[in-house]
Amino acid sequence: MALIHHAVTGNGEPPIVFVHGFACAHSDWDAQVRHLSSRHRTVAVDLRGHGVSAGTAEECSIERYGADVAEVMRALALSPAVLVGHSMGCRVVIEAALQAPRQTAGVILVDGSQFAAAMEPVLMERFATAEGYVAITKALFNDMFTARSDSTVAASVVERALRLPRAVGEKMLTDLLRYDVGRLTSSLASLRVPVMALQTTFSNEKRERSTMRQGQTTPYLDMVRGCVPSVRVEIIEDTGHFPQLDESARTNAAIDSFLAMLAGG
Repeated sequence: MALIHHAVTGNGEPPIVFVHGFACAHSDWDAQVRHLSSRHRTVAVDLRGHGVSAGTAEECSIERYGADVAEVMRALALSPAVLVGHSMGCRVVIEAALQAPRQTAGVILVDGSQFAAAMEPVLMERFATAEGYVAITKALFNDMFTARSDSTVAASVVERALRLPRAVGEKMLTDLLRYDVGRLTSSLASLRVPVMALQTTFSNEKRERSTMRQGQTTPYLDMVRGCVPSVRVEIIEDTGHFPQLDESARTNAAIDSFLAMLAGG
């Protein structure tokens, strides 16, 4: 089976594998790749059905995505790598780490969240109408940026999200709900590597999003701490769901600090 699309840049240890979120692509990590590739081998992937990676709805799930990333890691014969996932990609890197434990040195979760079971009727109601999927996707992505975001970048991200085939989008939003309700906590608790949660926003049960402040906790962060008591939590204040785009320098600094911690044992 062909590997998913992956862009490899730079050299150095540990390698860093970047995984994008729902309806996104590997280019979201360009600023991090530029920052790190002079010192590290970086690998940025396009998940099935996203970017330039082919994939039907039937082939897409969080577990399959994790297996795809693990297959890329093995095919490249990576030494133990740091896996960085954004949003949906947080779940994917957790699964990849569990499927390739010997090739995983650490995990960074960038603005993760957890769907509540209460979202199921909301999704089903939206998906039942002709324009429902587009409406919910547009609302989700418009809420991911703030007044401080670059409006051109934000518009481009929203437009790209709306190009995701509806069948893939509906499958993955439904699969996110399934995974979060039934598997996220057990998978997270099974990790045996250092973990950092880099958090910038909080979404309530209705997926209404607000920015974070220093010292704030949320039900999601409490869940992560319960599953991984040693987790390192870093908060970037006053930014949206895409800190790698909106606050690339602060995101890079947080990743650097995690890498320094790993290097120091």
